[in-house]
Amino acid sequence: MRRTLIVANRTASTPVLLQEVERRSAERTTSFTLLVPNANRQADWSLEDALKELRKAAKGPHGTREAYVDGIDGGEDAFEAIKLALEEGEYHDVIISPLPKRTSEWLKKDLPSRVEELGVRVTVITPPSGRGFSLFGKGAGQHERG
Repeated sequence: MRRTLIVANRTASTPVLLQEVERRSAERTTSFTLLVPNANRQADWSLEDALKELRKAAKGPHGTREAYVDGIDGGEDAFEAIKLALEEGEYHDVIISPLPKRTSEWLKKDLPSRVEELGVRVTVITPPSGRGFSLFGKGAGQHERG
């Protein structure tokens, strides 16, 4: 079974990320772990809410696939949380889902490159930016690294 670590916070339930989970689940049996750095800072959603959406995506459009989705709260530092998760688990790759480029602290700190240096394949999936940006809106940007 393929194991993928998903790193997201406010973007954990965006359509672009859910579409990628559905696509990967359709290709092969995949276990997803959602790592949420700074989870305690978000008041408008919970880890369980995000996990429900990811499980629904992993089950496919008809809900017929087995879904392997769990979650962990990360610490304050996203890189250190990822590093710890990679040390404690066996993951084939990492999906990082930051906020749009103009507002993303993770991209400003070059988190994807730093994670790649740990020897793991990284895919970056960002929601659309611009006027009217919504974390639950449509459109996407995806970039595979490694």
